[in-house]
Amino acid sequence: MLALNGISAGYGDTTVLRDITLQVPDASVVALLGPNGAGKTTLLRVASGLLPTSAGSMSIDGADVTGLSPHRLVAAGVCHVPEGRGVFPNLSVRDNLQVQSRRGQEAEAVERAVHAFPRLGERLGQLAGTMSGGEQQMLALARTYVQKPSVVLLDEVSMGLAPKVVDEIFDFLGRLAGEGVSLLLVEQYVTRALAAADYVYLLNRGEITFVGEPSELSDEDVFASYVGAHVGSQS
Repeated sequence: MLALNGISAGYGDTTVLRDITLQVPDASVVALLGPNGAGKTTLLRVASGLLPTSAGSMSIDGADVTGLSPHRLVAAGVCHVPEGRGVFPNLSVRDNLQVQSRRGQEAEAVERAVHAFPRLGERLGQLAGTMSGGEQQMLALARTYVQKPSVVLLDEVSMGLAPKVVDEIFDFLGRLAGEGVSLLLVEQYVTRALAAADYVYLLNRGEITFVGEPSELSDEDVFASYVGAHVGSQS
C-alpha cells in the first residue's frame, strides 16, 4: 500500500500541495481527479521521487520511503507512467522492454509484455517512435509491467487515444489491480476513471476536497470541484 501523510510540496517559493493525506491500498485503483492546475501531476511527481516534499511523509507497505530518489523508489516497487508516455522513440520495442528488465531476465520481460499486449509482439523490431499513439501507450504500460511493480502511478494514460485503445488499456489496468498492484490514476475522462476506481479523491487548488468511493460522489460534487468550488461532502 502507498500512503502519503501530510504532504506539502511545490516549486521554489510556490506551494502547490498542502497537507495531502492519501492512501492507495493493495489491489485497488484510486482515481485522483480535479481541474487543470489542481496539483495532480505534482502529486505523482512527489510519489515517484521526482519532486521533494517540504512537509509530510510517504510509506510503502508501512516502510518509510520519504525522500528516496526515483531510482530507489523504482527498486522499492514504484513505477511512474508520465503524461507523454516516456518511451525511447529511437529504440526498438524490444530494446525499450529489455532496458527496463533486470539483468538476465530480458527474454522473460519481452514475453511478459507481449502476453499483456499481444500487439507489441508484432512490433518488436520497430522503432517505438514510429508506432501509433495507442501502441506507444501500450509500450509505456508494458515497460512498467515487466518491472513487476507494487505501485503504479498513471498520468493521463488515455489522452489522445481512440476509444477502442482506451478500452484495451483500462482492461489491462483492471488485470494489474487483480494481481495485487496499487494504482493511482490521474485521468481526464471522469466517467472512465470512476468506473475503474475503487476509491476517489478530488483535488482542488492543492487540497483534498473529497475522499470516498465512486458511488458516494455526486455529479454536483465533481462539477463543483472542476469549476473551483469547495466540495462540502469531504470525509
